[in-house]
Amino acid sequence: MKLAVASGKGGTGKTLTATNLAVTLQLLGEQPVTYADCDVEAPNGHLFLPPGHVEETTVHTTVPQIDEARCDGCGECAKICAYGAIVVLRGKVKTFPELCNACGGCSLVCPRRAITEVPRGVGVVKTGNAGGINTIAGLLDIGEARAIPVIKAVKRNIDLFDFTVLDAPPGTSCPVIETIRGVDYLLLVAEPTPFGFNDLELAVELAREMRLPFGVVLNRDGIGDSAVERFCEREGIEITARIPDDRAIAEVYSRGGLIVEEFARYRDLFTDLAHLSIARAEEAHMAGGAA
Repeated sequence: MKLAVASGKGGTGKTLTATNLAVTLQLLGEQPVTYADCDVEAPNGHLFLPPGHVEETTVHTTVPQIDEARCDGCGECAKICAYGAIVVLRGKVKTFPELCNACGGCSLVCPRRAITEVPRGVGVVKTGNAGGINTIAGLLDIGEARAIPVIKAVKRNIDLFDFTVLDAPPGTSCPVIETIRGVDYLLLVAEPTPFGFNDLELAVELAREMRLPFGVVLNRDGIGDSAVERFCEREGIEITARIPDDRAIAEVYSRGGLIVEEFARYRDLFTDLAHLSIARAEEAHMAGGAA
């Protein structure tokens, strides 16, 4: 089963929720647990679930390589590229590998067979184990613009028989879509503030567009206003957990700790969240099967 934790913006408590949920699922002991950090531009799950004996694998994508002896500068390759990754200037082909989406179209349309696809490293996937939890984290190379190949590589390393918690990037852009695609249940973490409300609306729109079952985790409950709660009530969205605005949480988090290991009350809160998330995922699966 795959549970994803996402948010419309950064800094809402997404990794707090994901890491503590992973530990809670392990404590339930029903099956192996994997924590997958898909925030590949700034992964930080390892600060809370530090893995031992980390193995790194380079993530490759493919980019075009031009055989200048064959190329006649016809420009067919540039015409088909929707991303501006290949252009023809004064009869010479120039490529921009960082813009390439590895679709292979340029090599297919080249009448002179002057284009071949060659591998190019764009990041790494790190696998390990933190106290019995399998950890997978992607890290995009500095200067790279496309996170999706690394996120796909992270997801390829997930064991289908594990309970998996996917820690998504912030926002609602393509990397988030790739992370949450195909999950069984989605938790949207939001703060009860005007910014939190605005970004939750975007995240809800995305979840509905992707037809994913989802609920809201209200973090720092007790600050701000009631706009998020009114929105959830109006839209029929379940608030699956309320994490209070507690200084003790900030203190534990700031030193890389896990609140479910420090406080019984938060262990109970996340146990309830874990059971509810599993139940909602199973309900959605049954409803889908019935349909």
